[in-house]
Amino acid sequence: MAYPMQLGFQDATSPIMEELLHFHDHTLMIVFLISSLVLYIISLMLTTKLTHTSTMNAQEVETVWTILPAIILILIALPSLRILYMMDEINNPSLTVKTMGHQWYWSYEYTDYEDLSFDSYMIPTSELKPGELRLLEVDNRVVLPMEMTIRMLISSEDVLHSWAVPSLGLKTDAIPGRLNQTTLMSTRPGLYYGQCSEICGLNHSFMPIVLELVPLNYFEKWSASML
Repeated sequence: MAYPMQLGFQDATSPIMEELLHFHDHTLMIVFLISSLVLYIISLMLTTKLTHTSTMNAQEVETVWTILPAIILILIALPSLRILYMMDEINNPSLTVKTMGHQWYWSYEYTDYEDLSFDSYMIPTSELKPGELRLLEVDNRVVLPMEMTIRMLISSEDVLHSWAVPSLGLKTDAIPGRLNQTTLMSTRPGLYYGQCSEICGLNHSFMPIVLELVPLNYFEKWSASML
């Protein structure tokens, strides 16, 4: 999860988030190089009296500054499209969980089980135990197996919500009357926090999401205890 004064992204926990971080660094380096070049040219224009009148109508210069931006855009667009298709791809999920947004809590249903569903409310500040995080802890965590492809079906029963977990690279809108889907896979166990990322009313900031990713044998024991 994020820590105080953090400037960058959270540590990646899923393959998709790792790809997003690499793409961010790739694009940021291109932006940095372009900005440095523009700053260098501006500084030269302000500090030198030399003029090159022969370049005012040069076809070569116009060709270069037309083709070069196009090449840069292609270098950005191709990896972006690759990641976009990877995020939409769903291959034989091992588990399906349906998530419904409400004002102002989340409800979860494990559709592969006959009767495994619960609501997840934020724990009030006055009831927090030592070490728990304010505005992020819930009474019922979403327990999921790690290193397995999991499909999340996301919708809403009232207004627009958004189910987001930054460290997994997830952010999917919950829209009334529409069923959106996304996939997640964690490469390591742990607790992963998120929040509703769509302004949905008075208590929008009190809709945390907590995923508890555990090994498969622990998940089986948990699911058996919940049935």
